[in-house]
Amino acid sequence: MEVRATAKYLRVQPRKVRIIADEIRGMDATMAAHKLRYHTSKSAKLLRKVLINAMANAVENNQLSPETLRIATIEVNEGPRIKRIQARAMGRANRIVKKTSHITVVVEDAEPKVAVKPHGTKAKPRPRFAAPAPKAKKAEKVAEEIQEPVEVVAEEVAVEAPVQEEVKASEETQEN
Repeated sequence: MEVRATAKYLRVQPRKVRIIADEIRGMDATMAAHKLRYHTSKSAKLLRKVLINAMANAVENNQLSPETLRIATIEVNEGPRIKRIQARAMGRANRIVKKTSHITVVVEDAEPKVAVKPHGTKAKPRPRFAAPAPKAKKAEKVAEEIQEPVEVVAEEVAVEAPVQEEVKASEETQEN
């Protein structure tokens, strides 16, 4: 069911209201009202008032829940222009045209959104940017290099054992 609210003769340019209306067209009504609340433009404040009026009309007249309302359409039409003049040199005048707007917001009762089902295809595997694996000959050389330091460490341990015995022997001689 569609419910509407209209505001006429608003002192804001229709072009500026249309920019804001494009941002919220088709959104949930409560989310759009929250979004417009923190927008800095004058047209957003006026558009929010009309949207809230449309939501209130739906609740009061048709007993609809405000959480299920969705913006169906937003129309921003030009109202009458207010003509003024600004004095210029030598008795001339420049025309100033102050534009007005008519804003109409239509909200409708929408079904709650259903969760989107996955489409059934598997995701692509992520690319791997690792370095290429070493070839067999290079792997053998690397293995030999790794084994050599292990043998050297074993020899160093063997060398250190006699040094410790000499230190113990020298300590015994000093004590006697």
